[in-house]
Amino acid sequence: MYDLSIIGAGWAGFNAALTARESGLKVCLIEKAQIGGTCLNLGCIPTKTLIQSAKVYALAKKSQKFGLETLEPKLNFTKAQERKENIVRQLGEGMQLMLKGIDFLNLEAQILSDKEIKAGNQIIKTKFILIATGSKPVELTAFKFDSKRVISSDDILNLKEIPDSLLIIGGGVIGCEFASLFSTLGTRVTIVEKMPQLLPGEDKEVAKKIETIFKKKGIKVNADTDAAALNLKDYSLTLVCVGRAPETKGLGLDRLGVELDKGKVAVNEYLQTSVANIYAAGDCTGKFCLAHFAAYQGRIAAENIAHPDNLKKADNPNVPNCIFSDPEIASVGLNEKEARHKNIDVDVNKFDFLGSGMARILDETEGFLKIVSHRKTEEILGVSIIGPRATELIAILTLAVSSHLKISQIRNTIFAHPTLSESIYEALK
Repeated sequence: MYDLSIIGAGWAGFNAALTARESGLKVCLIEKAQIGGTCLNLGCIPTKTLIQSAKVYALAKKSQKFGLETLEPKLNFTKAQERKENIVRQLGEGMQLMLKGIDFLNLEAQILSDKEIKAGNQIIKTKFILIATGSKPVELTAFKFDSKRVISSDDILNLKEIPDSLLIIGGGVIGCEFASLFSTLGTRVTIVEKMPQLLPGEDKEVAKKIETIFKKKGIKVNADTDAAALNLKDYSLTLVCVGRAPETKGLGLDRLGVELDKGKVAVNEYLQTSVANIYAAGDCTGKFCLAHFAAYQGRIAAENIAHPDNLKKADNPNVPNCIFSDPEIASVGLNEKEARHKNIDVDVNKFDFLGSGMARILDETEGFLKIVSHRKTEEILGVSIIGPRATELIAILTLAVSSHLKISQIRNTIFAHPTLSESIYEALK
């Protein structure tokens, strides 16, 4: 009998397993595919590895700006893909090593009852169950995936060669990252978004800035456009990335009475489902499809299972959102529009990276940093960044928002020079 059996070894399930083990629970971790889930195998890690190859390629192409006289660089896409596969494999092996003391079953699971799971031909008896089965790309009726001409964000990571042209349906995080990546590699990219702006939900100025930068790079941007009006035959490939849907098929949740909300596993503030000893965490709960948020939920769920007399709420609202386009984009907390919609009297402070010594040294001056604060209390409410190393800078500001820091506290902090981080001070001084 296990104390906890976890279905899914992505970021939610993996972190839940480690947390439960540290709490003294006997843990079984079940995964039908590869350890690491979407993030390691089909998302964060492989995507950002290819993006880094593209960044190095772009940097090499403008090396004369830095005083280097080199031959015209050439990208070997096969080698870039091999590097990606090696990094994924190495990280996966590292995760396997971290599972000491946890029973890992590489099998497909089905929940028979609130105390029994069928894994392959085995019957697992357990006191608690954690569903951490992740998500999958949403498929559109008009654009069915065929893994040849119409592909998902899973398929595009395994391309053997760089496409001549690429239509991207969906201008969200995934669409913008792949638009930036393949444009850098020489592909003619067109991106279509049904909403009035790219990156719906992000700060309006940031969205407008990335659209302007994309157009400068030769990317065709069609916002407020229905993809049905386009002819797919005009493009080598069509990538459909309009979101992700919870992966719950085949688990047997209907039979158990586990409540679903539009396909998402419904949970309370403690991540407990409608069945008392079954919890859920990560993408399958449908709140944020972000690996770091999944890990956070996984840890909270495991702690609540291990310590039922001291339940913790999974209610941290300050979740950083990072987009690895070129330039990078990151945000946390409230943006300007959201704050004003809540009738908060706000101040908005901005700093353009054109004024940053380090940004000029890097030759990455496109973009700005924008801080929203409460006018009366000076509390920092949210931040939006588009520019160099935005995905790293956001960590400092996530801490500031989470800790309810005031503008005066940032002004009184000494930031090293020359760095990109001093842009935070410059925005507020």
